[in-house]
Amino acid sequence: MNVRNIAIIAHVDHGKTTLVDQLLRQAGVFRANQEVQDLVMDSGDLERERGITILAKNTGIYVGDTKVNIVDTPGHADFGGEVERVLQMVDGVLLLVDAVDGPMAQTRFVLRKAFENHLKPIVVINKMDRPNARPAQVLDEVVSLFCDLEAPDHVLEFSVVYAAGRAGWAVRGLGDERKDFQPLFKAILNEIPAPTGSPAGPPLLSIASIDYDSYVGRVAVGRVREGTIRRGQTVGVRSRDGSLRKETVEKLFVFEKLGKTEVEAVEAGEICAVVGFEKVEIGETICDFDNPRFIEVPPVEPPTISVIFTINTSPLSGREGTYVQSRKIRERLFRATESDVALKVEETETSDSFKVSGRGTLHIGILIEKLRREGYEFGVGKPEVIMRGSEEPIERLFVDVPTEYASTVISLVTKRRGELVRAEAKGGHVKQEFLVPSRGLIGLRTKMLGATRGEAVMQTLFEAYGPFKGPIPGRNTGVQVSMAEGAAVAYGLFGLKDRGPHFVKPGDPCYEGMIVGEHCRTDDIDVNPCRTKKLTNVRSAGNDENIILSPPRIFGVEEALEYIEEDELVEVTPKSLRLRKRILGETARRKAARDAAKVGSAD
Repeated sequence: MNVRNIAIIAHVDHGKTTLVDQLLRQAGVFRANQEVQDLVMDSGDLERERGITILAKNTGIYVGDTKVNIVDTPGHADFGGEVERVLQMVDGVLLLVDAVDGPMAQTRFVLRKAFENHLKPIVVINKMDRPNARPAQVLDEVVSLFCDLEAPDHVLEFSVVYAAGRAGWAVRGLGDERKDFQPLFKAILNEIPAPTGSPAGPPLLSIASIDYDSYVGRVAVGRVREGTIRRGQTVGVRSRDGSLRKETVEKLFVFEKLGKTEVEAVEAGEICAVVGFEKVEIGETICDFDNPRFIEVPPVEPPTISVIFTINTSPLSGREGTYVQSRKIRERLFRATESDVALKVEETETSDSFKVSGRGTLHIGILIEKLRREGYEFGVGKPEVIMRGSEEPIERLFVDVPTEYASTVISLVTKRRGELVRAEAKGGHVKQEFLVPSRGLIGLRTKMLGATRGEAVMQTLFEAYGPFKGPIPGRNTGVQVSMAEGAAVAYGLFGLKDRGPHFVKPGDPCYEGMIVGEHCRTDDIDVNPCRTKKLTNVRSAGNDENIILSPPRIFGVEEALEYIEEDELVEVTPKSLRLRKRILGETARRKAARDAAKVGSAD
């Protein structure tokens, strides 16, 4: 069978999904008069809302007599686990690089993973229709990146295609006619090697991802390395621990256009979906039961931060969510690890709390957002980095900022134990590169965007574990904590406006221990946002004060996680995000603070 398997890899927002749209369109997937939404591969609600790819997705097109299986991968570093596992299924990659921005943080990460899997790259300098495109300089930067990653000599002779995904054209030379994607299709057929493996003999397939269908259940996705797998065939499934079990293939699907097509058999080299296994995990191998073999899968990079998920213990618990029990939360968290190899869930000393580890606050935040949309209600603590003995994770921070804010960025990062390793001025902007502890990145994005008036562009990439860098200052303001239970009142909030910005609006439910605003000083203050104006029978000569409130500060999931301190929680429900103290009662909080101070003085 004439097949090519490719993955499209790039930094976030360099145009991967838009390019796939045009590949599908020009391969004849859509009718001429068919209305198709943009970014058709970003099918999830969260992906479309945030404008990023979160899950890797498969599709297949035909270029002449050759089938090209395409895997669209995430571009954000927090979802690097998706990229690592799907690269096992392909023989080459399209490395997309923005014609203006050039190689960036995730470009380095995904290219390094491609080299580790011995994949051949085709460099696509995308977004050539931007007015300030600089293809020659970007190509030089790509060559430098290849050299930095110690690419083999034969890889340095890579092919280059210049393209504009949105406009729908690609060329091999800058002076060629800009017409369609045929030069890119030809490069894929000529440069990407065909898969190896004989269709004769028993099947051998490594499971690279797990999908779920409400009708057929769990779906194992992978590439057939050798042999042929058939519907109704009895096979062995070998786990990573060496155990072997017998399973029956109930259905087989291949990826075509925007869906799956059921087939009777799949030969070596094809990417397919297998249905019929009740329990199956990423990294397991489908093989001949009588002659079992196992395909070694390289381990993904470990998580760097963790948070504690706990049941919601606030007075408002159960009012908005459907699933509030620890058993339900536990089942859902462990089910998430089955399809996300970079996620780790562990039991804690208490039965109502679970430790969840991931690649970053965005990785954890997407999981939280998925759960709340499914009707779950729970509490989440402050993110903490995962130490390895006395060493902590160090990340490489890339910041692109206007020249006038360069010194501000340096000041912010160095206060968080960051070290400036590189700075380059270009066109009124400065590209800065830091090595900073992962602890220092928690909450940094919000502060940097505020200090640079939203002009800073931040990207991070895990570097290595290194020596502990010392303490990092936390939030420099206190919070306003509600001492009453009830609905927030405009009159009460108006009396607190000089204390700092508030997080609730009139009518929002409040309870004792809930954080309703920020305090302008460093200490916390107990307030009453439910206070109403007392009515009397005495007529006043003056008019009532006109109450005008500023809009409340609204937190997203990631912003809330980065804002809270160790003694605080984020209360997550399907309809609301609230900040609260771990200990709700004012007297109990003061007693806990005194006890902690005594322990500290004794030490």
